Amino acid sequence: MGKYKISFKKSVAKDLISIPNKNVKQILKRIDALSDNPEPQGAIKLTNQAKYRVRQGDYRILYEIRKLELIVTVVKVAHRKNVYKTH
Repeated sequence: MGKYKISFKKSVAKDLISIPNKNVKQILKRIDALSDNPEPQGAIKLTNQAKYRVRQGDYRILYEIRKLELIVTVVKVAHRKNVYKTH
């Protein structure tokens, strides 16, 4: 399996601004690891959606995998109590 390219939906920048810096660093590290393994242990495919979810502390990272193009697109990063309200 090749290395996946990571892309971000424009709204993710806004998501990250509202998160404390120490958590953002951990979240970005977790996202970077998706380039080597887009379905790590603990990743869950969301029901009736083409999205996956990984946990990073109290935050959730929602993303889509395009296996043919080797692209992981991060679509949302939010606190666990809010992440599923709009997705």
